[in-house]
Amino acid sequence: MHVLFVHQNFPAQFGHVAGHLIQRHGYRCSFVTEKRAGVVSGIECIQYKVVGGATEQNHYCTRTFENSTRHAFAVHEALKARPDIKPDLIVGHSGFGSTLFLKELYPDVPIINYFEYFYRTRQSDMDFRKDFPSQPIDALRARARNATLLLDLENCNVGYSPTKFQKSLFPAEFQPKVRQIFDGVDTSIWKPMPNLPRVINGRAIPDELKVITYATRGMESMRGFDIFMKAAKKICDRRKDVIFLIAGQDRVCYGGDAKFTGGKTFKEWVFSQDSYDESRFVFLGLIPPPELAKLFNITDVHFYLTVPFVLSWSLVDAMACGATILASDTAPVREMIRHGENGILTDFFDVEAFAEYAIQLLDRRDEYRILGETASRQIREAYSVDVCLPQMVDLYEETVNGAKSS
Repeated sequence: MHVLFVHQNFPAQFGHVAGHLIQRHGYRCSFVTEKRAGVVSGIECIQYKVVGGATEQNHYCTRTFENSTRHAFAVHEALKARPDIKPDLIVGHSGFGSTLFLKELYPDVPIINYFEYFYRTRQSDMDFRKDFPSQPIDALRARARNATLLLDLENCNVGYSPTKFQKSLFPAEFQPKVRQIFDGVDTSIWKPMPNLPRVINGRAIPDELKVITYATRGMESMRGFDIFMKAAKKICDRRKDVIFLIAGQDRVCYGGDAKFTGGKTFKEWVFSQDSYDESRFVFLGLIPPPELAKLFNITDVHFYLTVPFVLSWSLVDAMACGATILASDTAPVREMIRHGENGILTDFFDVEAFAEYAIQLLDRRDEYRILGETASRQIREAYSVDVCLPQMVDLYEETVNGAKSS
């Protein structure tokens, strides 16, 4: 079988799936992407190039649709120029519009879309943080941003979403069309590593120091970076034996933090709001997965915060490594963390509770180690690639066979 994956980035959510299909099932896998051309681990990458894009002349609410349409057209043109590509199945990430026009090239080929998030304007990421309020025009734009997702929901044969929370956001009439299948954690990388030397990025952590960690793609309000820092300051004020190791970049990936920071990055803005002993904070930048796995293994307490939004891979990766998790009690997190069983949950905004729980976990590390052990076992048994990829393969084969018989 020939599976054609479509995503503007490579490898994104599909690279490990393609590798699995090639190595274990002998499938042919192609990958249409904006980022690269060539062959990577047996996957042929076909590059598409977007011409033009939305400008300030486009209405604020239509810019996402304009850009999505240009991506869809560029994918269509790149594959139109490759008549030798004759897939049996197309798998694409919805939201970029990438697969929208492919039924015109391959009318009999079934399409599976990966549905990550459907925008809601109430009881969602948009209105969760009253201290960083979205503007009325942003609510209008969010409704317009769903246009591409709705087209994909109609256009695809079947879809899937990684968590129950994320699936629950999609309209009720389309729920039967969307399965829940997690991406899969590579437990050959994300795993407990007992007695690991406490060295990160070449920096040795003294034995007398306890380690608190935080990991994120971008330091922003959506992922509670400011709440973490406020809790960290309280811990610093009460303890001299704690160091904070922070992985991630000083950028905003989601939301409109720039509207509130007066030209500063969000990290700079947070530091300007209070007095911090910066010698206690080590910013590691974006570190590769093997190094991040080490970080999750040497931590004494790992913080994870998010508003009701897409669940970060970093949480499940940290769980797989057996880290003791202290997280925000929000809907996407509750799906993974059960308070007192495999981690600790507290109110997203309760800085004092975060600080108190962190100190308690530090002081009673041996007692609470069972939380991380339970979390690691949960990921291996229910969310590892060994569990999730067979579910994915079943979905692919079922979809292709169903299309043949219809």
